[in-house]
Amino acid sequence: MYTLLFLSGGVGSRMHNSVPKQYMLLAGKPVIMHILERVDQIDEIEDVVVVCAKEYEASISLMVKQYGIRKKVTYAPAGVTRQESVRNGLAMVQNEDVIVHEAARPFVKVDDFKRLIAVEERNATFGASIPFTVLKGHEYVEGLLDRSELVNVQLPQKFETCLLKEVHERAAAEGREFTEDAGMICLYHPEVPIKVCEGMDYDIKLTTRIDMLAGEQIYEDIFSGRR
Repeated sequence: MYTLLFLSGGVGSRMHNSVPKQYMLLAGKPVIMHILERVDQIDEIEDVVVVCAKEYEASISLMVKQYGIRKKVTYAPAGVTRQESVRNGLAMVQNEDVIVHEAARPFVKVDDFKRLIAVEERNATFGASIPFTVLKGHEYVEGLLDRSELVNVQLPQKFETCLLKEVHERAAAEGREFTEDAGMICLYHPEVPIKVCEGMDYDIKLTTRIDMLAGEQIYEDIFSGRR
């Protein structure tokens, strides 16, 4: 059985909205609820730990009741960084395996979660090929990157809970910052295989207003009328 560690602590500064993006409406429904409704249908996921700012716990609890979510939902405090938020959430996870997902990625189907769960390896991530040329540098070009060797990391990801807890504690002790978890495990435990599952072109992350506009079209084309 799995626990879903559901990251919902972002402030959405790049969205330029008074409400964080995960609580904005997408196709008439709060963004966060799109995933919670789908996860509620997956028997292998036993419970959900929502990592969020304390002031949003009551609102999420109300939405959970309004939308008839049956799974047990508990809360962990959001951290200053994503990494800290994951570590806080892991402290609440009791199952031996955990699925990490972000509320800002509402376009994952029930079948996508099941495909990840069905992978034989206990540690796996979705990843998509990078279709564009990537250069290294900021103000000036500093080098080339071979896109055939790169993968665009997508979520959800699944991990052994004890393994993910251990590498997060090590990273915190060393003051190292990571923006996702598969790379952290790869660095500290290169001997552990992490399967890359073929990603989905619709699995975008909502970051800017343009993403919200694109998201409405994605929902209409792919998800309308179904969970």
